[in-house]
Amino acid sequence: MTSDLANYNFKIRVTGILIEDDKILLVKQKVSDKRNWSLPGGKLEQGETLEQGIIREMKEETGLDTEIIKLLYICDVGTTNNTLLHITFLLKRVSGEIQIPSNVFESNPIYDVSFVNVNNLKSYGFSEKFVELIKNDFPDTGKYANDKTNIGL
Repeated sequence: MTSDLANYNFKIRVTGILIEDDKILLVKQKVSDKRNWSLPGGKLEQGETLEQGIIREMKEETGLDTEIIKLLYICDVGTTNNTLLHITFLLKRVSGEIQIPSNVFESNPIYDVSFVNVNNLKSYGFSEKFVELIKNDFPDTGKYANDKTNIGL
């Protein structure tokens, strides 16, 4: 670990899982060479609570007003040079209709927002491990899951 704290960067990323009628809400944006769809979410802004952050991100990225049902997983992202904490919540829709965001300030724009059948998630680049977590109603929720690959993301 470096002692140069001026270059140290700690970030928190919040993501939301919203499931309605066995379909999960996804946003289409470049994630990796293998995946172009992801869970809605983003980095926490300075001064925001986790709840404020995920509700803001959901509204900005999907047009939906949501609320937290429960904390699912807290993970580390081990592929970054800096500390990145990844926190996933189970959400429910309060109001709103799906909208594609304006992407005015986005370096990684969202091209589509869609509910996808959970059984089809592998064709959207998601792992079998992640699909199984959903189908098994998210076992071991509210716990530290270590690296986010442990939850299939």
